[in-house]
Amino acid sequence: MSFKVAVVGATGNVGREMLNILDERGFPASEVVALASRRSQGTEVSFGDRTLKVKALDTYDFSDTDICVMSAGGNVSKEWSPKIGKQGCVVIDNSSAFRYDQDVPLIVPEVNPDAVELFSRKNIIANPNCSTAQLVVALKPLHDVATIKRVVVATYQSVSGAGKEGMDELFTQTRAVFVADQVDVKKFTKRIAFNVIPHIDVFLDDGFTKEEWKMVAETKKMLDPKIKLTATCVRVPVFIGHSEAVNIEFEKPITADEAREILREAPGCQVLDKRENGGYITPLESAGEDATFISRIREDSTVDNGLSMWVVSDNLRKGAALNAVQIAELLVERGLIHPKKKAA
Repeated sequence: MSFKVAVVGATGNVGREMLNILDERGFPASEVVALASRRSQGTEVSFGDRTLKVKALDTYDFSDTDICVMSAGGNVSKEWSPKIGKQGCVVIDNSSAFRYDQDVPLIVPEVNPDAVELFSRKNIIANPNCSTAQLVVALKPLHDVATIKRVVVATYQSVSGAGKEGMDELFTQTRAVFVADQVDVKKFTKRIAFNVIPHIDVFLDDGFTKEEWKMVAETKKMLDPKIKLTATCVRVPVFIGHSEAVNIEFEKPITADEAREILREAPGCQVLDKRENGGYITPLESAGEDATFISRIREDSTVDNGLSMWVVSDNLRKGAALNAVQIAELLVERGLIHPKKKAA
């Protein structure tokens, strides 16, 4: 079976990565259509060894399209995802627009694949926030064995999480510093070059940011509503790859060695944990990779049944594009969708 797939937001960082991953993984697509706003109409994007011309979203007919992977922002998704779903096309949405809708499953295939069965309520499936996706991939296998009570996480999030504008700002500011030019701040709230900013998304009334709230709400929805989680989300001058320092308190005893073995066998996880110089992962090595990497696994003597670890992943891939394609693969593998057009 082959499916007609539309990629909305095809000219953005994540949209381009979605096209790359659909090709890399050999997704059974009879046709792939690149869509974006009217101002991007006619732009060319790569799909494997082919070039696709971008079409306008607002004039495209989804009636013969099977899957739409959406990465065009929350406002676009709120307007278009329900319309597309009503045309019988399953939307896999990368924005936050529907993540907290009880009728929309929020999916990381390594964590809660069975929730995909609920997609037919609205024909929409939500992709989690990039920082949450890699976290729950690492937490799930440990939770299954020792039951997590509480998580404290500090993130070190790359500028690509803020889109192309974020990457451009880090580049131009870094160059300006080296040549002693004026450093302009546009995308971020403070200078990002040679700095870190403890502020991602808007502030909420309780002092946390929305990015921090997302990690709490999404972990509870996908993994376990009983888990207590607190986060501090920080933007760092790295182009690609989110890192997280994670402290976990469990209900049952678990040693670092046991955790290491569990994670080595877990889907989507790769353990790189040697107690020597360079025996750990950094975001530089994670770029372009599919795995969620775990390093620095150690016991925390300050709480009963505590562990600390370092979790790193390519935020454009597992945090967004790869996860969306894996959800599409899950729909196909479970026979939950069938092509509207029969193969000739």
